[in-house]
Amino acid sequence: MSAPAESGTATTRRMIAVMVLVPLAVTLALWVFAWPAARIAPRDLPVGVAGPAAATAQLKKGFQQHEGAFEVHRYEDEAAARRAIEDRIVYGAVVASPEGTRLLTATAAGPVVAQFLTQAVTARAPAGAEVPVTDVVPTPAGDARGSVLGASVLPLSMAGVATGAVVTLLGLRGARAALTLTGAAALVGVAATAVAGSWLEALTGDWWTQAGAIGLTVLAMGAGAAGLAALLGRAGLGLAGLLMVLLGNSFSGVTSAPEMLPDPIGLIGQSLPPGAGGSLIRSVAFFDGAGAGASLLTLSLWAVLGLTAVLVAARVRRPGPAAVASRPAEPALVG
Repeated sequence: MSAPAESGTATTRRMIAVMVLVPLAVTLALWVFAWPAARIAPRDLPVGVAGPAAATAQLKKGFQQHEGAFEVHRYEDEAAARRAIEDRIVYGAVVASPEGTRLLTATAAGPVVAQFLTQAVTARAPAGAEVPVTDVVPTPAGDARGSVLGASVLPLSMAGVATGAVVTLLGLRGARAALTLTGAAALVGVAATAVAGSWLEALTGDWWTQAGAIGLTVLAMGAGAAGLAALLGRAGLGLAGLLMVLLGNSFSGVTSAPEMLPDPIGLIGQSLPPGAGGSLIRSVAFFDGAGAGASLLTLSLWAVLGLTAVLVAARVRRPGPAAVASRPAEPALVG
């Protein structure tokens, strides 16, 4: 076969590859983002009932009619239910009292969940009866709809993966790579908190704690990307992009709640840095750190394992004394 014919065959193969791979990639992206969004519904969603035993038994029975939808916790009174909401044990609670039934919600824990509970409890109320709703932990005035946190996860994911990619492509290794990843993540945490907290007033927790939570989130993604690249080469960066940006964002549940996503999407999302980071930031921003333990552990594991991979790979690839001694001597220059 002549050279022009071979060139034409290669070009045809590339054309076919583009025509096939692009639709496949678009289909995958649509599935990853659209399917969870189209199937939002409660799945073991933690809710509370409070009040006298007889009244709460009826309330609990009402929730249990939706099999697998709710995980019901009973509390003695409204004060206990409020504490459970503030501790992120439940998303809301129905309180039964002689004056009637009222609902406690926390829009800061997820506006979508608060709206869903309000509609569900109101729909079950007797005809003509009003159910007062109290927002125990509201979203801040600067972000009444609670949309800033949800919109922030994708840029943070891109920042984390980009940091890991740049460190890898620049050839930084070992301690220098680890220091660069950590420093960049810390600065992103400060900058993001300045924008979302100080400027937009969408985060209301301790300023430096919020910066630390955001920084750890970015470090987990950056170190994860660099660690995968250290182990798998540049293919590891592609895998990191798939895990952090594509799957991590769509499975994070940050715009609704992990318990509102199809099984096991919510669990997978919380095991990836974007989902764990969103939960951690929400906890420190609105709930004084309550319920942050699992997310903090997940992010720490990603960060530690990623940095360890970077450090170990640098030591493994470094030529030892024997290898240096075995190199041929440089020829002497004759002047």
